[in-house]
Amino acid sequence: MTGLKIGDLTARVPIIQGGMGVGISLSGLASAVANQGGVGVISCAGLGLIYREKARSYMDSCIFGLKEEIRKSKEKSSGIVGINIMMALTNFGDMVKTAIAEKADVIFAGAGLPLDLPKYRTDGCTTKLVPIVSSARAAKIICEKWKTLYNYLPDLIVVEGPKAGGHLGFKMNQIADPEFAIEKLIPQVVKEVAVFEEKYNQEIPVVAAGGIYSGEDMYRMMELGAKGVQIASRFVTTEECDADIRFKNSYIKAEVDNVEIIQSPVGMPGRALNGTFLEKVKLGLTRPKTCPYDCLHTCDYKVVPYCIVVSLYNAYKGRMDKGYAFAGSNAYLSTRISTVKEVMDDLITKFEETKALKLSIA
Repeated sequence: MTGLKIGDLTARVPIIQGGMGVGISLSGLASAVANQGGVGVISCAGLGLIYREKARSYMDSCIFGLKEEIRKSKEKSSGIVGINIMMALTNFGDMVKTAIAEKADVIFAGAGLPLDLPKYRTDGCTTKLVPIVSSARAAKIICEKWKTLYNYLPDLIVVEGPKAGGHLGFKMNQIADPEFAIEKLIPQVVKEVAVFEEKYNQEIPVVAAGGIYSGEDMYRMMELGAKGVQIASRFVTTEECDADIRFKNSYIKAEVDNVEIIQSPVGMPGRALNGTFLEKVKLGLTRPKTCPYDCLHTCDYKVVPYCIVVSLYNAYKGRMDKGYAFAGSNAYLSTRISTVKEVMDDLITKFEETKALKLSIA
């Protein structure tokens, strides 16, 4: 197993911990993954609620919270820690500027095409820029736009397939379509990116994400051309995960039938664990009366069935009757609370065992 290059940074272990909001992956989980040689990721979604006592407005609390989480991660780890910032956030620009000013190692940008992300770079900027895409076409568009407008290419590209938890960059009818499976997407994106790598003599590693749970899954993705994997759900049931124990237990108690596709107020399909709150949503019992935060471009409180930032914050705090847990397709495989080290060790061991087995058969 080789390290994962992100610009001039190298993670010893080619595993990125996926960003999970609200509050599921903060500095606690991110720094623990970084300390094990992977790339930890802080989600900046909803930080204004988590830090609402620290500033006069929601938006100011978001900035304060991001600064605090980056500071805490640097205290806890000397490894690589990135920030996940959704394009759908109304304060996307402010979050990017803050992450760069605080010298975050990496920005992961998804939930939309981050076509102008490089414009936020400042003189002496060391923060690496990584788009999250769901197709080879999206990867090509981003590479072309970034190079043409900013003379910059992605330091790495995350390809998120339809088995991911949270928001999905697919239409409802594409999620179960084999033509959009991650096994199809990875070779397509690798081939597209290779054109830019050769033309500009710059390596752009491709990382696979979505439904990846085991070392065996990791080996399969890397055999298809990925240089690493992004894993989220498996890190939820760790001691270091920043969520309430009741959130973690919702994964442990889940069965395969509990994982479902919902239509998120963000305007995208999402994968989550069903429960009391989502049943209320289906019955039309969760209509918001106002929009106190104005946190999403795509959300109109007069139309959406609930406030997503509040429901996800409630879940983070363990109030599962008032919120729900986003989860990948294999989240139900969790059976106990473990440590990040145990998870990382198991992923590496199973990867090496699978590799050795394949080589012996060959």
